[in-house]
Amino acid sequence: MANRQVAYFTMEIALENRLPTYCGGLGVLAGDTIRSMADLGVPAVAVTLLHRKGYFHQKIDDIGTQTEHSVPWEVEEILTPVDASTVVEIEGRTVHVRVWKYSAIGVNGHEIPVYFLDTDVPSNSDEDRRITDHLYQGDNRYRLTQEVVLGVGGVRILNAIGHENVHTIHLNEGHAALATLESLAQAQNEGLKKADAIARTKDRFVFTTHTPVPAGHDRFDHALAKKVLSSAQMRALESLETPHGSLDMSLIALALSRYANGVALRHGEVSREMFPQYEIDSITNGIHSPSWVSDPFQNLFDKYIPRWRADSYEFRNAAAIPDGELWEAHLGAKKLLSERIRERTGRTLNPDVFTLGFARRVVGYKRASLIFQNPERLRAIAKKHGPIQLVFAGKAHPNDPDGKGYLKTIFGKQADVAPDVEVIYIPDYDLEIGLAITTGVDVWLNNPIPPREASGTSGMKSAHNGVPSLSILDGWWCEGHVEGVTGWAIGDADDYKVPRNDDRDAESIYDQLDQAILPLFHKDREGWTQIMRNAIALNAPYFNTHRMVQEYIQKAYLPRELV
Repeated sequence: MANRQVAYFTMEIALENRLPTYCGGLGVLAGDTIRSMADLGVPAVAVTLLHRKGYFHQKIDDIGTQTEHSVPWEVEEILTPVDASTVVEIEGRTVHVRVWKYSAIGVNGHEIPVYFLDTDVPSNSDEDRRITDHLYQGDNRYRLTQEVVLGVGGVRILNAIGHENVHTIHLNEGHAALATLESLAQAQNEGLKKADAIARTKDRFVFTTHTPVPAGHDRFDHALAKKVLSSAQMRALESLETPHGSLDMSLIALALSRYANGVALRHGEVSREMFPQYEIDSITNGIHSPSWVSDPFQNLFDKYIPRWRADSYEFRNAAAIPDGELWEAHLGAKKLLSERIRERTGRTLNPDVFTLGFARRVVGYKRASLIFQNPERLRAIAKKHGPIQLVFAGKAHPNDPDGKGYLKTIFGKQADVAPDVEVIYIPDYDLEIGLAITTGVDVWLNNPIPPREASGTSGMKSAHNGVPSLSILDGWWCEGHVEGVTGWAIGDADDYKVPRNDDRDAESIYDQLDQAILPLFHKDREGWTQIMRNAIALNAPYFNTHRMVQEYIQKAYLPRELV
């Protein structure tokens, strides 16, 4: 692959805390992927949108009401303007697109340029200048115009910059699927026959789907597509053998990619059931280990497994870390979490109290408030074993009333479980809080409705820091879970086959806390630290983006004749 580049297209990406161009796990994964590519020396570039006003700042009042505020940031202080531009056609108008660059530098100095597309150009109308303002906001028309800029504009800007050796465009979710139509339209304009044009396009694209339910895939009605897209793109669309009732981004990406994958073994199975007409592999997600290990654990790993940054398989040697030093590093991470909580809320975390953590986008299927399903039993468990601290973080989408309702439920239940259970909600969830909370709690809680968790990576971050998970058997946990060894399961492996049952799942959480987790935590420190070691030694060597990127190289990026 020495002179053949991969172009990674993503709607969101998390590169730095001061760069608010991400919403949740998809963007964090994108950032971790690029960092690992840089560390491994992969010849690659990335393309995304600028999101000049970010996702949003979150404020939460005393009863859990969320309000949103724009996140203006100083683009010129972080990114470098690139002397290249392009145009796209939207609703028959010419929209000008300029580009900014961020350089992701690997451990050995390898650079991967990340290009941010920006329509805030004086030659555009006021409306078109706002296309790249906000991430995941606005109506379907606004979202589709953004996807035109990302997919169509992304392909064109790479040509304008001079990246002529891109052999693979990797679509990180369906938001960038219009890149395939742009490439197909180019082939058709060159006079290629339909089959040849499709074959050439497919040979260029790789598609990763992250969505395990049909409703989560981007779809736009045909009338809107016809209004927004160019005539060439519509001709390309109509040449595909896909349903024409709507513009389905995932179906387009699947139809025009040589390789497609889900992001965990279970998710691959679910995706094949959802799209039986396509071959869909699986490559389990990971995290960029150096970015998600707390300072106390970095110091500990430097002492006992000094090559951990360069070789993730070295985490296996965490089995040799002594109990006392492992526990002291954990208390150090817990102290850092307490400092972040005090900075953001003015409240204090007691490092001696058992602490559960839950932080992710606040959306219905993730069930943020599930642990409060039976407040009386939760209080009884705390009275029996000792006080419990629950630390939450996460944003609800501005247009999601159900997600905002979960926030109010969490705040409303605080009085029901006090004083035995203390609830702390950290507002404005970001990379800094993500690092602090995943590494500074005692157990990581994850209770989505299966099989809706495509992968999940927060538990991987916790495992890298010796924090075991208590989780539904879904996503990555189907692969990382060994009961009582790396953590604990909520419910059974086959629960995804039966209807949702919040009472059943909540009772499983309470049973695990009461019968397994809290007795071990309070009465068997040696047994507890052994589980901490297991989480590191058994999970961290595999669930990282260095391994993940190497899988993509072998399965998806290398020319087929070399595999």
